[in-house]
Amino acid sequence: MAELSGRLVAITGAARGIGAAAARAFAAQGARVALISRDAGRLAELAAEIGPGALALPCDVADAAALAEALARAEAAFGPLEVLVNNAGVVDPIATIATADPAEFARTMAVNIGGVFNGMRAALPGMIARGRGTILTIGSGAAHNPLEGWAAYCSSKAGAYMLTRAAHLEAGASGVRVISLSPGTVATDMQAQIKASAVNPVSQLDWSVHIPPEWPAQTLVWLCGPGGEAYRGAECSLRDDAVRRAVGLVA
Repeated sequence: MAELSGRLVAITGAARGIGAAAARAFAAQGARVALISRDAGRLAELAAEIGPGALALPCDVADAAALAEALARAEAAFGPLEVLVNNAGVVDPIATIATADPAEFARTMAVNIGGVFNGMRAALPGMIARGRGTILTIGSGAAHNPLEGWAAYCSSKAGAYMLTRAAHLEAGASGVRVISLSPGTVATDMQAQIKASAVNPVSQLDWSVHIPPEWPAQTLVWLCGPGGEAYRGAECSLRDDAVRRAVGLVA
């Protein structure tokens, strides 16, 4: 396990799902957590639950200046950024390319790729200068396999994975670790939205097959330690039973 006590961890999309679970998991290790999301109300509730080691920073990750300011405020409160978790993401529009709304498609790109870039752009200069830091991005099997109705989501996740590889190429030699975590299907609000769409085989999966958000949250913490060394510039899949055992999720 990494030594995270007193270190700053910033998490985007922290209001719910994997992001909220990750905030609790990192806080349990003694980390200071910066909670970033557009949902100010949910962030305030989560920050109050975690206590004085949490800071709610309502922000749209698609807005580069706003995200940079939020991270600067977090560093002013808690010190240098040690870990950035690029978790914020949307799945809309669930529609074929021929029928998808262009504005919704552009919004998905702005959040799922632009938000990852904006986070990296704000975090990397300081991490490179300090010679350390970890950037974790929530990936997806959709980055590697097209699915009907998910052109925006699949394309954006593929782009985010390439950003992971590019960031490793540029910053890895400085001591910065950049890793993608592909969690598989997770029991979150997004998965409920997918099920309600009734589009493509993922929507047909029984709810019981989805893993709880606490599993990827614990894996994100694990990736900040020695376990993450093997995944520098690459993707760690939580579908892999060996990873699940190493994290301690299964026997």
